[in-house]
Amino acid sequence: MRFVLFLLLFSLGAAMARAQQPAASSPTVPAGQIRGSVADSASGKALREASVSLLAARDSAYLSFTITDGDGRFVLRGVAPGRYVLLLTFLGYRSRLVPLQLTAAAPAAELGTVRLRATSQTLGEVVVAQERAPVSVQGDTVAFNARAFKTQPNAAVEQLLKKLPGVQVDRDGTIRAQGQPVQRVLVDGKPFFGDDPKVATRNLPANIIDQVQLFNQQSDQAQFSGIDDGQQQKTINLVTKRDKRKGWFGTEGLGVGTDGRYRAQLGLNRFNNGRQISALGQANNVNQLGFSDNGLPAAGDLSSGPGANAGASSLPGGFGGVGGPGSGPMLVQGGGRGSSASGSNNQPTSITESLTGGLNYRDAWGKRAEVATSYLAARSTVRTEQLSRRETATGRRAGDAAGPALVTDQSTSARSRTLSQRLNFRLDYKLDSLTSLRFTPALWWQKSEQGRNVSQQTDLGAQPLNQSQSRYEATAASAWGNGNLLLMRKFAKAGRTLSANLSAVLNNQDGTAFNQADNTFFAPDGATRRTRLDQRIAQDYPARTQALNLAYVEPLSLQQKLELHYNVADSRSRARRTAADYDATTGAYDQPSPGLSNRFSSQFLTHRAGLTWQTRRLRYGYALGLDGQQASLGVHNQTRDTAFTRRYPALLPNAMVTWNGSRGRTLRLNYRTRLQAPSATQLQPVTDNTNPLFVRRGNPLLRPEYLHTLTATYQQFNAVNNRSLFGLLSATQVQDRIVSATSFDAQGVQTTRPVNADGYRTLNGFLSLGQRLGWHKLNVNLSTNGSFTRGRSLVNEQWNQARNWSLGQGLSVNTAFNDRLEFGLDLNVTYLDARYSLLPQQNTAYWTQTLEADAFYQLPGRWTISSDLWLTRYAGRSAGFNQGVALWNVALARQLFKNKQGELKLQAYDLLKQNRSVVRNVTDTYLEDVRSRVLTRYLMLSFGYNVRSFGK
Repeated sequence: MRFVLFLLLFSLGAAMARAQQPAASSPTVPAGQIRGSVADSASGKALREASVSLLAARDSAYLSFTITDGDGRFVLRGVAPGRYVLLLTFLGYRSRLVPLQLTAAAPAAELGTVRLRATSQTLGEVVVAQERAPVSVQGDTVAFNARAFKTQPNAAVEQLLKKLPGVQVDRDGTIRAQGQPVQRVLVDGKPFFGDDPKVATRNLPANIIDQVQLFNQQSDQAQFSGIDDGQQQKTINLVTKRDKRKGWFGTEGLGVGTDGRYRAQLGLNRFNNGRQISALGQANNVNQLGFSDNGLPAAGDLSSGPGANAGASSLPGGFGGVGGPGSGPMLVQGGGRGSSASGSNNQPTSITESLTGGLNYRDAWGKRAEVATSYLAARSTVRTEQLSRRETATGRRAGDAAGPALVTDQSTSARSRTLSQRLNFRLDYKLDSLTSLRFTPALWWQKSEQGRNVSQQTDLGAQPLNQSQSRYEATAASAWGNGNLLLMRKFAKAGRTLSANLSAVLNNQDGTAFNQADNTFFAPDGATRRTRLDQRIAQDYPARTQALNLAYVEPLSLQQKLELHYNVADSRSRARRTAADYDATTGAYDQPSPGLSNRFSSQFLTHRAGLTWQTRRLRYGYALGLDGQQASLGVHNQTRDTAFTRRYPALLPNAMVTWNGSRGRTLRLNYRTRLQAPSATQLQPVTDNTNPLFVRRGNPLLRPEYLHTLTATYQQFNAVNNRSLFGLLSATQVQDRIVSATSFDAQGVQTTRPVNADGYRTLNGFLSLGQRLGWHKLNVNLSTNGSFTRGRSLVNEQWNQARNWSLGQGLSVNTAFNDRLEFGLDLNVTYLDARYSLLPQQNTAYWTQTLEADAFYQLPGRWTISSDLWLTRYAGRSAGFNQGVALWNVALARQLFKNKQGELKLQAYDLLKQNRSVVRNVTDTYLEDVRSRVLTRYLMLSFGYNVRSFGK
């Protein structure tokens, strides 16, 4: 399999290179080329940078694009024999269509000089119809003309994005553009269901989109001030067609299948120019969440500034998470953080039944106010069955010999049910012509119930140490809310601005859990000891953060600005944990457990002030900044009546350099520093024995982490040859990084607590090359990624040095081959190598290879057939985890009604019944392989109807 994948990668890469080279030469014009020039019809003056687009004669589909040079000349290379239409456009001139044909006998064309006539305007109203080029570049924004990229009838926006050069869409709907994940999708420049990108791409139809704009969006305050603060999000803006901005549209569907599988979808949108109202809903038990699975900020997270922290939604102490060896690549409380390399390609690890619904509203209220709001509600039930094997370093023994690995085999069966609601609101209000206000509050409420059965055994070499059978049940509720108020004021002097950003975050998580376990411990002499654990645990973690950020910008010249800024942030959190043992005589949990109970509070207060000097010129710009920060971390252990406060003064430099070259080339260097405070759960000195064989404790002596990050990005989009190139190199160094300190007793019980350590460094690189070829509208993307991580952790009071590196190569191809056939192919090969100083026997190297293919074919009589295949092979893993997976899905559909708005579909999922999930997690202290039960073969019959009514 490995050899085949490498052979395919090499062959397709070579084919791609050959496709860009001209064919055999003729005496005049080389074969496969179209040459000519563009000039003014009256003066004969050459028209520089006129757009030249090659379209298919049969359907006007976009094939290739170029622009004229300084002498008005152009050339299109690599054109196969066929009938075409050449579209020539230039601002202020009438467009011209030139039909042409290349044959085997005449494989090239010399058009000579094509003259365009200037448009003239007389008194009265004049309407000019101008045809646009398929691709245009304006600054750092790349705009794609949606009409040039053909999609199937009733296709969603997601299918359109897959055809754009440099854009990739994963199986779960995650979008990557120019090698970076897309974090926001806007509709006509405004939010659509908050910041959830999948709602727009999976629910809006592609045929209402006029343009797809791709750019890096700055923060609200940076957009206003003009001072780049280094915070950017890769963003897609979907510009709708003018004639589709008024009307009704949506998709409704219902499906039933074998094994009790079902799926229902409801979507209805009412657009009336600036006003938008949308209602979306979905119910299914086939692992399709209605919206992005965004998490709440973790309780007790402390921030060095507004928005600096956003953690996971799992509650501390095991609430909301599986916990133990099979829980994932990271230990709670900051322990065991490292790289996780699963090669899973977003594969599921459980079976989810979900019910989701939402409303979105946007409108202008008068001339001064504009409002956007959305509400989402979801209920999900997740069933998990997993087998895992974890190998943990144990340290060196006498004589400097490495000890054997601690091996834990675990079987987990869990069921969780979560109900969540989310409300977003945004108000833009103009106080006057120079002053505006933006208010963006958000609320999130969540309630969860969980039950988990775990069976596990731990061995040290050939010696069994312990066994455990445990049952864990928990209910938890979370409430989170934030508000952000941004006041923006301009002055009479151009470039002078003042802005104030006030933000507040309130977070409260509480719950109750019942923890029961029967444990057996084995002594070397064969003796056994059994213990019984039966406890009730109550936890409450309220937290709040308030921050104010002031920024004043003074223009020094036309090219230079100076920003003075000040930030104060106050983050406070409390942690209350009460544990009680079960008393058989009273039948109640009335035996307090002081060692597992505690009341604790912390405060992280920062004052940060500095300045940034920015220079911008036509081709380049740079910014230099220096901040001074005074931070204080106060800790109060109310149970033990101890308190202390520590202060951490710091200088936080930052720098940024940008260069903009010709043909869409951009180079950006960004250096940032920041302090990251420990969370309240990491600081709380209490024992968490949710899993009695994996005990966790806090550490009130933790110091904040000091992070240095240097990022270099290079992007280029050449509209002449439809080639995109993106490169990223990022390096991070962390001083006082919070790592895990793990100790093992003689019976294999692991106790972990967070500590500070230096020596953490990581380097990540990514390179992506995208090429659109005129031959059958072929999109080809080559991507290479690599990473190196070095970290430290304590194992039995000995420092364990962990180093791992990975290298991956990918190739994706997709094409609308003709009017009936579309197909895509995606190949990926990843190699990872991990080394541990305390346990050389645990060193590992393994491969993950994946192949994805999908095809669509239009049969006669409005019948269609589609298929997708996913092949994965794992090598170099633990016994029982090296295997191949072949997931093959096939669907047969009949398009109904006059405009093909209806569809009856029969789908076969996992036709070969081979679907399974295997994930490898690699951290500073352990390796873990996890195999999960997932959906297997079922059939589903569904009916879908697409509402389309515009102009009403």
